[in-house]
Amino acid sequence: MEEKNTVRDGVIDLLLNKAAMKQDIADYAETIFDHFKLIMQDELQNLKKTVDDSRVRLKMEDKGKHEFRVAIGSDVLVFQLHRNVFRLPEENPLWKTPYLEQNGANGYFGMINIYNFLAESFEQNRMNDAGYLIGRIYLNHEERFMVEGKGQLGFLFRDLANSKMNDDIVRHILQVSMAYAIEFDLITPPYDLVQQVSVGQIQMISSDLQVATGKRLGFKFSADEKNVY
Repeated sequence: MEEKNTVRDGVIDLLLNKAAMKQDIADYAETIFDHFKLIMQDELQNLKKTVDDSRVRLKMEDKGKHEFRVAIGSDVLVFQLHRNVFRLPEENPLWKTPYLEQNGANGYFGMINIYNFLAESFEQNRMNDAGYLIGRIYLNHEERFMVEGKGQLGFLFRDLANSKMNDDIVRHILQVSMAYAIEFDLITPPYDLVQQVSVGQIQMISSDLQVATGKRLGFKFSADEKNVY
């Protein structure tokens, strides 16, 4: 009679439970990401009905299964679905909440990241320009979610145990993200940072200086803005 292989049993248990759970999260995150795409398209159509100005960018570019980009005014929002599932770090205070204490599997998440860039950074292929992570959306196997981020993204959606994603919430997250990007203005970089340029920089762009551009190059976010954790 073959002796019981406890190590193999442990591997089987992990495959049947943990690995399957992670795949459930990944599948759910992809479904929600598809909803983000569809609702963003609808939002842009609604905006175009009122914003009748060809100079104002309002368009979306689908970059495949895991990314889409939205040009809105002078900004581009990049939404990316991460391909992996993450576990919250041990020091995260959520591990001390009843929701995670009762079931550790609730602390594993799929993630959608939201980045803000200048539209001209993409249009002019300025590879050195800086973008900012303004929000990230966490989705777990119980279809609960939370959002970390800047501005309203930092405090509107923090009740993980009681928050379930739906189309109205997706639309709200998209609207808040667009509003934040538009309100987040381009700030002049410190003079000392840009007072020198090389001959090569001058020659590469005939009438422009190839210096890295970001909305607040050289500055930290304002003190009244929420940090991204």
